[in-house]
Amino acid sequence: MGGVNAAGRTSGHQAFRRTVIDALPEAEQEALLLGLAALMGLGSHREGAWFDAAGERIEASRLVERCRGQVLDHTLVRRIEDPRFNDEGLPANRRASLELGAELVFRIRRRQLPERLPPTWQVRELDRHTLEVTVPPGELDVMLPETRPAQVRAAGQLPSGFDPSRYYRSVHHPRGLSMSIFAASDCLAGSGLSWESLRDRLDPDEVAVYAGNSIGQLDDEGWGGLLKSFVSGNRATSKQMPLGYGQMPADFLNAYVLGSVGGTGAALGACASFLYNLRLGVEDIRNGQRRAVMVGTSDAPVTPEIIEGFRAMGALADDESLKALDALELLTDADYQRACRPFARNCGFTIAESSQFILLLDDALALEFGAEILGSVPGVFVNADGWKRSISAPGIGNYITLGKAAALARDMLGERALRERTFLHAHGTSTPKNRVTESHVFDLVARAHDIEAWPVVAVKAYVGHSQGSAAGDQLTNALGSFAYGLLPGIPTLDAVADDVYAERLRFSREPMAFAADAAFINAKGFGGNNATGVVLSPDVTERLLEKRHGEAAIEAWRERRAATRDATRAYLIDADRGAYQARYRFGEGVLEGPELDVNADAIRIPGYARPVSLKVDNPFGKLDD
Repeated sequence: MGGVNAAGRTSGHQAFRRTVIDALPEAEQEALLLGLAALMGLGSHREGAWFDAAGERIEASRLVERCRGQVLDHTLVRRIEDPRFNDEGLPANRRASLELGAELVFRIRRRQLPERLPPTWQVRELDRHTLEVTVPPGELDVMLPETRPAQVRAAGQLPSGFDPSRYYRSVHHPRGLSMSIFAASDCLAGSGLSWESLRDRLDPDEVAVYAGNSIGQLDDEGWGGLLKSFVSGNRATSKQMPLGYGQMPADFLNAYVLGSVGGTGAALGACASFLYNLRLGVEDIRNGQRRAVMVGTSDAPVTPEIIEGFRAMGALADDESLKALDALELLTDADYQRACRPFARNCGFTIAESSQFILLLDDALALEFGAEILGSVPGVFVNADGWKRSISAPGIGNYITLGKAAALARDMLGERALRERTFLHAHGTSTPKNRVTESHVFDLVARAHDIEAWPVVAVKAYVGHSQGSAAGDQLTNALGSFAYGLLPGIPTLDAVADDVYAERLRFSREPMAFAADAAFINAKGFGGNNATGVVLSPDVTERLLEKRHGEAAIEAWRERRAATRDATRAYLIDADRGAYQARYRFGEGVLEGPELDVNADAIRIPGYARPVSLKVDNPFGKLDD
């Protein structure tokens, strides 16, 4: 796994550890804070020593002491740090009609004058570059520039000071795509595996990438800049249109990170997008079509326009709603840090940015390569809501997805394991509707399986709602729970709301020790996009693997895994010191067709160890010649 969100880097469970920091031993806390300080540019490590942001040599413990407050206050959900959302104000224009009582005369540069002018305007040339324009008395329609106070000021932002585009040759890439490059690189390096060795072992068509996001790239470098180019007076660029597409994270991985010619695509399903893509990968492997699949999403929606769109829907926790919720006159930084309150009295979700990627391998390939197995995904279930009053209204699909997921876990692990050793990673958006409807889903499924105290994790309380990447945040956090035996609490849960169906659910404000066999990753998305994934712990996965492949195969895998762990450990040491291995190979190994060796049964590709087999499955029968 690899990526980055408001809690930090995904590999090495850095982001997970940020959500349970208070439950970690002192030495582990110090290591975490050092890694985050390096990520945020508050410290650096070189020549065997730590240095502060000013370049002065400093002891590690002293750097932690100095940076602790900065790290804790500038990770997770917090006040939006873009100055436009605060004193500077959001740039805007206001339509106005001016009543001119006399002639208006102004000078303007030739290239700034509109091509089509009102017939009553008079233009006189002053020199090659300057014109004088006379507008007669009367009504004149104009757009007056202004700044508007932001009505939403809380978001889950990447840690302050961290810019993923700094680590590779990014040229006007939208933020979501820069995050994709960093996240996929973090995933590969953190795996401890050589991608080239893995790729050479496989038919190129046995690899796939399923990655995208929920709403495309809508910042100025993508479709956001393109769509407002005319009204903003800016020119559209040749990159804005192609780089805005929702499947572009997959395209970037194929073209610049993996060099893959295998399966590709993106399934967009609002807040369930990560699980939709995960389902594609899982089904491909189960069906034998692919053996290695990179799955992920990357969303960067902390922009004025996207935030305004969700605010206009009444979906976000805006400033006025937060004040009313706590009867406050003013909101402080501490209030913004508590903006997201799953299953408590709440008023809307908190938008966030995140990029999460996981590498799926079939079990035989994982054993052969000595992969570090963080867990396994036996199934992902997707169902729509059916008839609805409105497209944003709750529906019934999530009862089906969680019901199927629970039934699969029961069949694989047994009834007792389902009741006592599983937990729920809730969608937990922090809206009043979600707290009722999702808890009711949980309650009914718990009753169906006689579960009395089902633990509920709601990681959005820490990192916010990253739209299509939300389930990626949940999945990678669940893998951290398996590794550390801890479930993050819900720190903003002062009290469970009265309308939550909580009788059979177990909520906690503090991190909770819990030995889990499986987690349910739940997504209850806008428009009726429901999905639930089952994730099994490494221990359970190893037991299943031994049952399938035998004890000798597992022992051989453990021996091979030692080298993988060494490679992972080396990367994590570097990464925790701020030295990341961004993998971006622009223009390398480019092929356009004439270089291929094509015959009836296979295509050989220069640079790829094995050919692409053209033998295809034909279940349809055969006609005689």
